[in-house]
Amino acid sequence: MTAQRVGILHPGEMGSAVAATARNSGYEVCWVAEGRSHHSRARAESAGFTDAGTLANLCETCPVIFSVCPPEFAADLAAQVLAQGFRGTYLDANAISPTHKQQIAAQMRPSGIHFIDGGIIGLPPKARGQTWLYLSGEHADTIACYFQAGPLEAEVIGTEIGKASALKMCYAAQNKGSIALLIAVMGAADRLGVLDDLRRTWSRPGGPEKTDGHILRATPKAWRWAPEMREIAATLEAAGMPPEFHQAAAEVYEMLRDFKDAAPQSIEEVFKKLRRS
Repeated sequence: MTAQRVGILHPGEMGSAVAATARNSGYEVCWVAEGRSHHSRARAESAGFTDAGTLANLCETCPVIFSVCPPEFAADLAAQVLAQGFRGTYLDANAISPTHKQQIAAQMRPSGIHFIDGGIIGLPPKARGQTWLYLSGEHADTIACYFQAGPLEAEVIGTEIGKASALKMCYAAQNKGSIALLIAVMGAADRLGVLDDLRRTWSRPGGPEKTDGHILRATPKAWRWAPEMREIAATLEAAGMPPEFHQAAAEVYEMLRDFKDAAPQSIEEVFKKLRRS
């Protein structure tokens, strides 16, 4: 194995930004095209990533692997890597609770894997200063060199597995949770026939800033955000806070799951879907 290779599982929009930062920092990025969508293939090819062919080959030839996937797949993906006999450094940058992250680390650590907790805050970046990857864990310092050249910024915040995820969960609890609340409130106003009145009231001086754009930008991501809300609920419950709000937020996003890969053309299309749910 060469220390200049890193594997990415998988190059979605955010995963590609993570991998591109490693490539900009001088590392060859490998991925597994097998079973991936046309969009993922096109994205990886345009970014200059190398197809390792199979997960087994990627685990054998890459001493470092980054995991960036929808939260509900994080544990299964880690188990697949572990089953291949991987013994290198594993960065789990998925939006899951600290407890969930610690459980995955506990499964991988006996095999000699250096597990690093990562939490990404921000949208897939186009330039530096937009999005941060927070790292924690005993070996977090060893991975920071993979993110020197941007566009993603990396910062080590401690040696404890779960700390980076805790920051991610708390940030997303407010950011994405508030959008779910907005969807629920506007959906209720639509059904009750007072949506235009609510908008007019919000637009008055001193009213909260609410725009349809918040919902339209969030809707295509609802399928990913629903399980993230459940991870946030588990995080808050473990910290002694009520989990019910974010459990409800998960239900709101589940109502919009059908917009995956098919963004709504108007806010009316979103409300129509909510009325049928």
